[in-house]
Amino acid sequence: MSFVRATFAARSLANIGRRFNSTTPPPAAKKSSNLPLYLGGAVGLAAYVYLDRTGVKPAVVRKVQEKSPLDPDNFVDFKLKKVEHYNHNTAKYIFEIPNGEASLLPVASCVVVKSSESSPAPLVGPNGKPIIRPYTPISPSDQEGEFTFLIKRYEEGKMSKHIHELKPGDSLAIKGPILKIPYKTNELQEIGMIAGGSGITPMYQVLHHALSDKSNKTRFTLIFANVTAADILLKEEFDQLKAKHPDTFNVIYTLDKPDSTWKGYTGYVNKELIQQHIPPASLADKVKIYICGPPGQVAAIAGKKDGMKQGTVGGILKELGYKEDQVFKF
Repeated sequence: MSFVRATFAARSLANIGRRFNSTTPPPAAKKSSNLPLYLGGAVGLAAYVYLDRTGVKPAVVRKVQEKSPLDPDNFVDFKLKKVEHYNHNTAKYIFEIPNGEASLLPVASCVVVKSSESSPAPLVGPNGKPIIRPYTPISPSDQEGEFTFLIKRYEEGKMSKHIHELKPGDSLAIKGPILKIPYKTNELQEIGMIAGGSGITPMYQVLHHALSDKSNKTRFTLIFANVTAADILLKEEFDQLKAKHPDTFNVIYTLDKPDSTWKGYTGYVNKELIQQHIPPASLADKVKIYICGPPGQVAAIAGKKDGMKQGTVGGILKELGYKEDQVFKF
């Protein structure tokens, strides 16, 4: 049961309880009635409602979750529930959230991970300190009981290799959420997105959240660059979003090394491609450009990040007149 349905059910139970107070006794129950109602304590606690005669199964109304099971200050171990193969170098890693809770990650945010202290071979760097890396879940923040990461294995990536070696039942230490940029519904007229490789996950988090809102009026345009067609992550999901929301979402793919069957754009993301598809800087405070990808791509398109800070806008976006407050580098 979702939190919305749980809240609605709890309110309904409250209304029933208020009808019969200490001064107004409830109507006498008919002897033939077989419709018991059980209210467990105060509204908001677990309650059970069932109708024997109609065969409706017991429904549990849980207290509305108010806090994320994640801790922004400390690493918490989460157990790997299952692994789903995705492509030649990528898989979905689904971690269990105890007690059927949801991650409640704000949009847009990420988490940081390190090897669990229970790991037989904790992952550390040359300095002896734990290796820590950021990742963005692709599951909705209100999904109950689990959250999902789409992890690409890089041969030079110690953390990605560690995660790819995990088996169901193993744990990963996770800390967060780390808020990147607060997304507000209909705050902007247009949002342009430029992503490369596994840098697509923050874009998917925002898009899934925004386009699921029926009141959304912001138009999103995504340029997604990859090496080959087999490297395109979440293509099916993006194509479905484009078909479902043709007025508010468009996606453009470009490949560095396409095969003979590819009919889309080829080559790196360049000035002409951005000018053709990404909303212009002239929209001023009505537009924002999000970018996430390999450091070289980010530097060429938007200028280098300054560590954890944004850094100045450079590259192609600076040439096209975008200002610091119009660009966000994940």
